[in-house]
Amino acid sequence: MNMMILQAAGGAAGQNAAGGSLSFILMLALMFLVMYLFMIRPQRKQQKELEAMRNALKKGDKVITAGGIYGTVAEVDERSVLIKVDGETKLRVDKSSIQRDMSDTPAQTDKK
Repeated sequence: MNMMILQAAGGAAGQNAAGGSLSFILMLALMFLVMYLFMIRPQRKQQKELEAMRNALKKGDKVITAGGIYGTVAEVDERSVLIKVDGETKLRVDKSSIQRDMSDTPAQTDKK
């Protein structure tokens, strides 16, 4: 009689474990979906926009590099950009270091 009770209890525990693993897998999948929607997808969109901006650079565009250098594009190559920084000072930087195109933003004036 004791054997029957133990076997019946063991069978119920096996069914609960299967149901628990299914809910765990479902919760894990839901967590990855939320992570994709709120973190990965927006970051990919931002990277594509940045890449499109870099590929659309042309002479005369005002840009900011990753190092914080402001300049005007003087020449665009396949992998690099020649930036006019001040007067006749020019720097050649990699396209991937261009962070922002400031051509469309209005000039900032100091108001004190």
